[in-house]
Amino acid sequence: MIEKVLVANRGEIALRVMKTCKALGIKTVAVYSDEDRNSLHVKNATEAFHIGEAAPAKSYLNQEKILDVILSSGADAIHPGYGFLSENSDFAELCEKNKINFIGPSGKSMDLCGDKMRCKAAMLEAKVPTVPGSPGLVKDENDAEKIANDIGYPVMLKSVYGGGGRGIRIVTNDKELREGFESVTGESIAAVGKSAILVEKFLEKTRHIEYQFARDTHGNAVHIFERECSIQRRNQKLIEQTPSPIMDEETRARVGELVVNAAHAVGYTNLGTAEFLRADNGEFYFIEINARLQVEHPITEFVSGLDLVKLQLDIANGEPIPFKQSELKMNGYAIECRINAEDTFLDFAPSTGPVPIVTIPSGPGVRCDTYLYSGATVSPFYDSLMAKLITWGQTFDESRLRMLNALDDFYIQGVETSIPLYKTILNSEEYKNGQLSTDFLKRFEMIERLEKDLVQDRKDKQIPAIASALMHSEFYKSKIQSQNSANQNWKNKMDGV
Repeated sequence: MIEKVLVANRGEIALRVMKTCKALGIKTVAVYSDEDRNSLHVKNATEAFHIGEAAPAKSYLNQEKILDVILSSGADAIHPGYGFLSENSDFAELCEKNKINFIGPSGKSMDLCGDKMRCKAAMLEAKVPTVPGSPGLVKDENDAEKIANDIGYPVMLKSVYGGGGRGIRIVTNDKELREGFESVTGESIAAVGKSAILVEKFLEKTRHIEYQFARDTHGNAVHIFERECSIQRRNQKLIEQTPSPIMDEETRARVGELVVNAAHAVGYTNLGTAEFLRADNGEFYFIEINARLQVEHPITEFVSGLDLVKLQLDIANGEPIPFKQSELKMNGYAIECRINAEDTFLDFAPSTGPVPIVTIPSGPGVRCDTYLYSGATVSPFYDSLMAKLITWGQTFDESRLRMLNALDDFYIQGVETSIPLYKTILNSEEYKNGQLSTDFLKRFEMIERLEKDLVQDRKDKQIPAIASALMHSEFYKSKIQSQNSANQNWKNKMDGV
């Protein structure tokens, strides 16, 4: 049985894993970079070890260093969280060779899930529908162009080794395809040192629906319902909710059966997520399996009543899933907003620096997973996600209104945040009516509406008109120049790394 877990991550997800471990009487080991010496996950662990410089390649991605800490600390298991090494099959296999319990799928299964081409082939064999496109890797631009003309534009160019919305280009003609092919190839090589590209039909006006699933070492598998993740920017999720407004019980069960088949097809163990695009005609197309705990797992916990990290630990201990599919029921509605440190008006550019004061919302049906505290720092070296704000209600509208109130109560001083945008979205009639799609922000001009909301807010607060005008002219020009300079400094620092 697992007695001590090394959490190979940082920020809110490290704290989330530690919380369940502590409740189960399991000791925890934190690892931290120079940048994270004063972080909460370091203070909350049973013990903590320094593993290197701020740059991820020299700390959180340093497999040998983390393995050394596991062995020297006496940890018998490792939880990778999400990001960093969570979907690195080489690292999972390294743990297996050293008889360390990797809390996730096997390296072999993870490798299959991470290879979009092989995973797609496995899904087709298991009769799980996939997006129309190339049967395998495309050889070059000419091959990609032929396939694109066969299935019809627009198409997506996807790196087999991409993830999190990266390594994807949507193109609408031959010229764009050739330019996009070169850029996706370059991104893939820069990220993982190699390139392999698929061509898939780009389905317009789609919804992004994913299913949480679990499969144990005894071959039992269940799905734990869907999450709607359609509100995105640059193919990365912003707001998630469950249940999806377009699901009924018959559809939920039908797609859930496909998910269970997908888990069996790749020999998966532990928790995973099967992601689908739902076309405007109602058809579901499998796109990938995320072989880890998802950022948005708390909304599933709210409606299912489960602790998903505990379920991960139980499965890693070799225990069978303690419930059957028929015993799982959805209760209420949950919404998650990813609170990012970024400037919405500057194309979601990262905003970094000290956070002198933070007020974290609370109350009935409100949960906030965050690494923030008054005096914390948002680092330029890591992801812009600062917190996950989650609300639950017996009805969708109760959950939505709780979220709006919680967003009002969430105060973060020192950096720009995505909070104002979420208020505009949650107050929109389109969101309330469930008119969701992956192009929601652009389709309903949410950025433009946010700007109008901010102007109205200043009027309501009786800010003089001249001051309001300045905030949208000279002040904003200065702000853009300042942010562009900060972004260039950040890029120079990362290039130096």
